[in-house]
Amino acid sequence: MSSQPDIAMTANPDELSASEIARAVVGHRTTALSVTEAALARIARHDSTLNSFTDVTADRARLRAKAIDASIAAGTDVGPLAGVPFAVKNLFDVQGISTRAGSKINRDLKPSPRDATLIERMEAAGAVLVGALNMGEYAYDFTGENVHDGPSRNPHDVTRMTGGSSGGSGAAVGGRLVPLALGSDTNGSIRVPSSFCGVFGLKPTYGRLSRARTFPFVASFDHLGPFARSAGDLALAYDAMQGPDAADAACSTRAVEPVSALLTQDIGGLRIAVAGGYFQKNVFPEAVEAVARVTTALGVTRTVEIPEAARARAAAYVISTTEGASLHLDRLRQRPNDFDPAVRDRLLAGAMVPAPLVDRAQKFRRWYRSQVLELFRSVDVIIAPATPCVAPKLGQATFMLDGVELPVRANIGIHTQPISFIGLPVVALPVPLQPMPIGVQIIAAPWREDIVLRVAHALERMGVATAPRPGEF
Repeated sequence: MSSQPDIAMTANPDELSASEIARAVVGHRTTALSVTEAALARIARHDSTLNSFTDVTADRARLRAKAIDASIAAGTDVGPLAGVPFAVKNLFDVQGISTRAGSKINRDLKPSPRDATLIERMEAAGAVLVGALNMGEYAYDFTGENVHDGPSRNPHDVTRMTGGSSGGSGAAVGGRLVPLALGSDTNGSIRVPSSFCGVFGLKPTYGRLSRARTFPFVASFDHLGPFARSAGDLALAYDAMQGPDAADAACSTRAVEPVSALLTQDIGGLRIAVAGGYFQKNVFPEAVEAVARVTTALGVTRTVEIPEAARARAAAYVISTTEGASLHLDRLRQRPNDFDPAVRDRLLAGAMVPAPLVDRAQKFRRWYRSQVLELFRSVDVIIAPATPCVAPKLGQATFMLDGVELPVRANIGIHTQPISFIGLPVVALPVPLQPMPIGVQIIAAPWREDIVLRVAHALERMGVATAPRPGEF
């Protein structure tokens, strides 16, 4: 071992990025076990306030960290995420834990016999799983308020929402409990918590990352992806998780296309536009300011209209609620009182949507996708708000949007749904306004994760996008 000091003891470990941790572990300036113990201590100290974790896998994490340290001592390459702690939304199968998916009903399931594919890939790259994270019931949520496990709380103001449904993931990364977390995004469930909690989140192209051994919500919309405090860390995690997987029928057979080495490429030649029309309505001043900071920094002068975005959002609702209802019909019949009433009622409504309306929504979806892909013949990147506002207060039922009082839960995802509806890759990046951060979406054509991550990295280097450190909580 080197005589250099242990960084976990000489630096503030919750400030270290995933890449810094991995370099230090491989370089013998700390150990995976030391990093793991520091993460477990932070969770023990702070999660009673944030309520981001539902399960802490401490024994497993320590065994994994010791194995990594032994491999490094033997001269083995353990991967680019060597010793990096991470956690996953509790809809990922974790060996030995029941996959609750934020629900009461799933707690009766037997413990999972095997990890989800993406957990296996993260650990193959050297990462250390430290636990499972709080989420909205069955992922049908934008608030992060779970009636069974309690709400996850925003690390920048614990009286506010984290956003959902991956609220625990946003809180754990934003609160510096772990440098990386995994979540899911059906209609905005990575991008909304990223916006509210002031972190970076990646929703890859639909089918890019395997969903094998995770609990579904809407199979034709569901994406999995990482949260981090930098674009570089997002790219590291994304690269580690890529690859075909026969266990997920929707997973692409495309070869792995690493993006980490591309982040510093110049973005000057990219054709960048801001989304107009629908995406410039129904926003609070803070969302307008965040988008303006990004477009000003990038020198954007062009505006493009995404056609029929409002109708796309409506069609996304129809498909989400009907596919979700179909998945849960037996549970709705057998255990209706064990659902969150708000989730149950929306699923029941979905079960009663007429089939012709669903068919119409699907036909519109195909048309809408073709129209948006046509836009990407003349632009490479589209900028749009991630959320209409900063994080609302916990329990807040309504807000005033363009002079109209609207329900919070239904309208937080107003700008994310028209994008996930057709599976485009998006980075939600944090703009550190005061007193609360807010996110902006960087959107590209399918399979161009390299572009959205390059733009996010450039904005980070400019100081426009940054994951702000929370105060005391």
